[in-house]
Order: sequence, then structure tokens, then C-alpha cells
Amino acid sequence: MTWKEWGQTDAVALSQGLSRGDYSAQELAQQASAAIEYLNPSLDAAREVFHDVIEDPLVDGMDPKGFFRGVPFLMKDLGPSLKGRLQEMGSRFMQGNRASVDSFLTQKIRAAGLNIIGRTSTPEFGVCSSAENPQICITRNPWNTAYSSCGSSAGSTVLVAAGAVPIAHATDGGGSIRIPAGFNGNIGMKCSRGVFSIAPGLSDLTGLVSTQGCISRTVRDTAAWIDQCRGGAPGEFMPYWKPEQSYRELIKTDPPRLRIALSNRWGPYAAEPAICDILERSAKQLEDLGHHVDWGLPDVDFEQAFEAQTLCYISNFAQVIASHLRTRQLDEPPANLIEPINRLIWEAGKDISYSERFAMQDVFNKTARGFGVFFESWDIILTPITAQATPLIGHQDLLTTSTETNVYTWFRRLWSAFAFTPLSNLCGIPAISMPMARQENGLPFGIQAQARQANDGLLLQLAAQLERTLSGGWNHGALPRVHISRN
Repeated sequence: MTWKEWGQTDAVALSQGLSRGDYSAQELAQQASAAIEYLNPSLDAAREVFHDVIEDPLVDGMDPKGFFRGVPFLMKDLGPSLKGRLQEMGSRFMQGNRASVDSFLTQKIRAAGLNIIGRTSTPEFGVCSSAENPQICITRNPWNTAYSSCGSSAGSTVLVAAGAVPIAHATDGGGSIRIPAGFNGNIGMKCSRGVFSIAPGLSDLTGLVSTQGCISRTVRDTAAWIDQCRGGAPGEFMPYWKPEQSYRELIKTDPPRLRIALSNRWGPYAAEPAICDILERSAKQLEDLGHHVDWGLPDVDFEQAFEAQTLCYISNFAQVIASHLRTRQLDEPPANLIEPINRLIWEAGKDISYSERFAMQDVFNKTARGFGVFFESWDIILTPITAQATPLIGHQDLLTTSTETNVYTWFRRLWSAFAFTPLSNLCGIPAISMPMARQENGLPFGIQAQARQANDGLLLQLAAQLERTLSGGWNHGALPRVHISRN
């Protein structure tokens, strides 16, 4: 396969070629490995390639009869574990950490016929907006390497955008799929609660905000991934749901005429003027498709919701760090191995009481129900993927290497930049980032659509409708400056 073909062929098409016998899983793995080797010096997005899997795609238990039949796939270095493989979570503290089991989602991925050939970069514990610690990696945007890829699913997003692989694993606790997808020109879908399992370590009830997903270049790849990898493990705390029709079939038809609300401000956080202009131009595209678009906003206390979200992150991440400290019989995070903001998070969150968590969950409940009432009148709410443009590499304010000494000030700064993604995690509703626009700096920009709980298919239908009608496709057919087709 030529590099041009490789960089623009999606996972579904590769699986069809595997089924026809046009090439083998080993040949695809070798081409993906060569692409990563070529691209990574410029992008710093891959943490490791599994050379034994490149030589033998069956060595870790991938099912060659699964839907994807051996398509190469990369795992974010955070979340689901791979038996016998390193999982270092973007942290110097976790160097050498090796998993003892395949997590449930990993088993689903292998059963789907995806060949996991390596792991991709993420910021420390997935906390911040960019994989950007010089002692670990500096993951760069392939459209312009002076800019951040953002994150936390940084390496996965970059390697898909640059054409190394067509699809890769990602996680999303507040926008970590959608934000980097939006800044790198990919599709980024965060599904509803009750779709992907995070067993065996946690459940949707204990995790509350974090979910799994993928990064892809086509809607049908994302739809197929969800179809193949969804479902709960034995003993889940809550029921896992499944639509009547597969998403691969659903997206072949356009959605009905939709009632789409438009918003560029959530409580104290508003989009910059240039971002507002992008949103309005994107809304016009949806109007041209026949959808009804008007301004609208859920009746919720946004400021209170962000405060609850902050407490959730601080208490969750503090316990993640605390569990790793216990494993190593340490009393506190080593200053030379765990980044400054993450040490502040541990300090602020390690002793949070049940009463504080209960009050937080009360706000979660009120906010989710407020969004629920809103979606009785509207099908979708459309927002920019972020309130601000893509940051340059070295913009310290949003990083966990920041010198900020007040953790709550740091989180408020984070929300100022990334206001529009976190509350879908709080509410457990689906959201998708679609690369509909370009920024003034020339980089792609994602437009986010959110819908009511379990209306994931409607978002995919809308994205597929846009994909079919956009001139030249996503990004108007343009490719990043750093792309495998330029090899």
C-alpha cells in the first residue's frame, strides 16, 4: 500500500481488505510500525511499539476473525491494562509499572480483531491539557508542531491525524477525547454512561466521570468501534444498555430534522470572539441541512456544577495517587517524580470527607436533571469544543508542571479554556467533536454536539450526515504538515 493510501484509508476499509486477502495482519502491522518510526521524531506521540506483536499479531490473543480482522491499533498509556506490558501513565513515578492482567475492555478490543501494537503518550495520570513534560515527552500537533496536541489522549490523537494508524484508544474524563480530536482534525466521541466498562478496577458508579473511547478519522470507524467494544463486565453495579440497531447501520441514514440549541457561554466561562464566530458559521452549515438552530441553554447553576466537577477531579485523582503511594509504601508524593499540580491535588483531596462527596453528588444530580429537562425541548446543544484557541507548546498555565500554588485557581484556569466539555461527563450524556472548522492560526477546530442520555446514535447520525455533505470531507480534504503521505 502506498503511503498516501495508508494515511487516508480507514479501519473499516482495511478490515475489508484483510477479509479479501489483499494483505495480512502482519503486513499492516509492519506498515504501521514503519509509519510510527518515521513520524515519532517530529511528534513524540508513541511511547512504545510492541515489536513482538508486529512480527506475530496473534501473540497477545487478538482474534483474527473479529470484525477488524487484524487492523493495527494503539492504546493510550492510561486506563485499560495490557497483560505483561508497561503502563506508565505519563509519569516518572510510574516508570517500569507493568500490568498483570488484560482489563475487560482490552479483552473486548482484542476480540474485535484490533491488533494492539503499542502505547501512546498522555500527561501524568491524564490530569492536564497537554502531554508536555520534557522529562517524559512533548507531544506536538501535526498541523503545526509549535502548537500543543492537547490531551489527555494526546499521542493517540496525533498518530491518527498524522496517518500512522486509522484508529486508536482514548479516554475522556472531562474532554480528553473531544478536545485533542477537535484540535487535530479527528472524530472524538464520548459515549453515555453504561456503554464501556472500566472493569475490573472500577465501575461507572465509582469512576463517575471517566469513560473510554476511540479517536478516528471517519464516523463509520467510531461507530464500528462502539458496536464492537461496548458492554459491561460480569458484576457491574449498573445496567449496560445497547441500541436496537447497530451504529454502523444507523449512520447510513440521515437524522430527522433536529432542534439544535446553540451556546457559547456556560456560566462564568465564555468563548473568545473568534471562537464564537466559528460556532455561528458551523451553525449555518447545520441550518443549510434543514435543521432548526437557535440559541438555548439548560437551566442549571453552571458555577456550582463546575465547583462540584472540580471537587470530583481532586478527590478522584488524589485517591489514584494515594493508591500508587500505598503500593510503594510511601507517605507522600516524591517531589522529584510527581508533577507539582498533581502533588497539590493529592494534598487537597486525600482527606475529602464523605459529606463533601455527598454534597458534590447532589449537585451532579441537579445538573444532570436540569440537562434532562432541557433535552425535552431540544435534541442537541451545539458548542465550540473549547473556549480558547489551541495553546502553543510551553504554555505553562494549563499544565501540571505549572508553578501555580493554589489548586483551585489552576482548575478555574482550566475551565476558562475548556469550559464546554466537562459537564457531559458529570451528566453522563453523549458528546461528539466534529472537525468542522479552522482557527485563525490555521489549525483545525472541533464543534461539539451533545444530546440526552443514550442518544449516542443521533450524534453519530448527525456527524455522518455532515461527513457526507462537507466539500472535500473533514478538514476540507487538507492534511497536516507532518503526515505519513509526505514520506
